[in-house]
Amino acid sequence: MQVVEYKGDTYPHFQTIGNASQFAIPFAKHVCSGYGYDVGCMKKEWAFPDSVPIDLSFDNGWEADNLPPIEPDYIFSSHCLEHVPDWVATMDYWYDRLKDGGVLFLYLPDYSQKYWRPWNNRRHKHCLKPEFIYDYMIDRGYKNVFVSGIDLNNAFMIMGEK
Repeated sequence: MQVVEYKGDTYPHFQTIGNASQFAIPFAKHVCSGYGYDVGCMKKEWAFPDSVPIDLSFDNGWEADNLPPIEPDYIFSSHCLEHVPDWVATMDYWYDRLKDGGVLFLYLPDYSQKYWRPWNNRRHKHCLKPEFIYDYMIDRGYKNVFVSGIDLNNAFMIMGEK
C-alpha cells in the first residue's frame, strides 16, 4: 500500500491525489436526486453524477457564494467549505437557495489529518468538526441531520433536509 508521512503520522497516499468526493458519492446517491449542484468539484469529471458542476476553476461565473438562479433539490459539496472565506455565510446562502425539502450533503476534511489544518495547508481557511456543522444545521432548521464517523480518508459526511 502506498502511504505518505506528514509530521510523524502516516496516511494513505490516495489522500494526496484529489477527487475525495468518490468516497461520499455512493452515500449521496441515496439522498441527492433531481436538479442539483456539486459545489467545489474542481474537475467536471469528479462532479456528482447528473449535477451542475460549480467551481472557481470553470469559466462560467458560478462559485460557492454565487450559484445559478434555479433553486436546487440538493447541494452536494466535497472538500470545499474549508476553502471559503466565511463558512457560516456560505452555509446560510446555500440554505436560502435550497428548495424546501431539499438536501444539503457535505463531505469535509477532519481535523485528524494534520496536513488539512489551515496552519499547515494555507489553502484551507477553517478546521471544521462534525459537531460544529451538526449544531449549525440543527440551529438553522435542517431536519433529518445525519453525521458519519471519520473515514479512512480522514473526512466525514453530514447531510440534512431543509
